[in-house]
Amino acid sequence: MIPATWSATLPTSSPTDRMSDAHRLWRRVGQDVVVHDGWITVSKRTYALPDGRVAEWQMVGSGEAVGVLALTPSGQVVCVRQFRPGPDKVVLNIPGGVVDPGETPVQAAARELVEETGYVGTDLELVATAMSASSTGRRHVVIAKNCVPTGVQQLDEYEDCEPVVLAVDAVRRELRAGRMTGNELVYLGLDHANLL
Repeated sequence: MIPATWSATLPTSSPTDRMSDAHRLWRRVGQDVVVHDGWITVSKRTYALPDGRVAEWQMVGSGEAVGVLALTPSGQVVCVRQFRPGPDKVVLNIPGGVVDPGETPVQAAARELVEETGYVGTDLELVATAMSASSTGRRHVVIAKNCVPTGVQQLDEYEDCEPVVLAVDAVRRELRAGRMTGNELVYLGLDHANLL
């Protein structure tokens, strides 16, 4: 929500002055061309813009993924510390990973939670799906409640997850300080859990 003090500085226009979303749509031309096929796929996509220009766009394809906002019975958040290649350092994140073929996001969340942390939750709910501007993948957020360490951690070959249980205030501090990855998923989860 925009604070009332900002409303005077926002540009105003009538609905007839604005272009409709239908007129803003770019039209796909041809098929995507795969330029890299590995753990992630990068494709080149061609679009015809509304004004007649043609643009090529690189799209990242990473399939479906899920992040789990795992809450203990006392309301703390189960996180993981692990090395991440993107930032090239050890960071904090919420548990999560790829949604395997045939799995729902909730099933993947339950599996990833126990694999990465050894925690098991009883009440799991899909609360949001996030989009990215240049990705064909979808990222889901699942909230898991009453999480307790009754499972067995089963890490993948290149995972070194250390479970870390933090108070919600500490998670918010880590987010604001830029020391977490998957920020949008963490914020969406905290928002849906009314913990922001």
